[in-house]
Amino acid sequence: QLQFVESGGTVVKPGESLRLSCAASGVTSEYYNIGWFRQAPGKEHEGVSCIKSNARNTYYSNSVKGRFTISRDNAKNTVYLQMNSLKPEDTAVYYCAPVRLPGYKEPCEPYGSWGQGTQVTVSS
Repeated sequence: QLQFVESGGTVVKPGESLRLSCAASGVTSEYYNIGWFRQAPGKEHEGVSCIKSNARNTYYSNSVKGRFTISRDNAKNTVYLQMNSLKPEDTAVYYCAPVRLPGYKEPCEPYGSWGQGTQVTVSS
């Protein structure tokens, strides 16, 4: 069964950096396009960044473009999200999931169920 486990979330100050990890278990993730999503309190899931299985194509939402970088290490079955210049509005629970890239209606669409996510809090 395909499962993803997110980690790396914590409390940071505005302007600081953080790297999230998304580790696959049960299957080899290198055949999957993977995306990072986030959900702030009272809001729906928002697509943040996605990467093709071969890492040749990526997607970033306008709100994180230039600050976040997605990458993957297929040998480690892990996808990363490097987040720089963090802002309070980046505060959310971050999730990773397999995605359609491009999606039918959105640039990057998740499928399957959400994992537990990892909490990122940006606060002074």
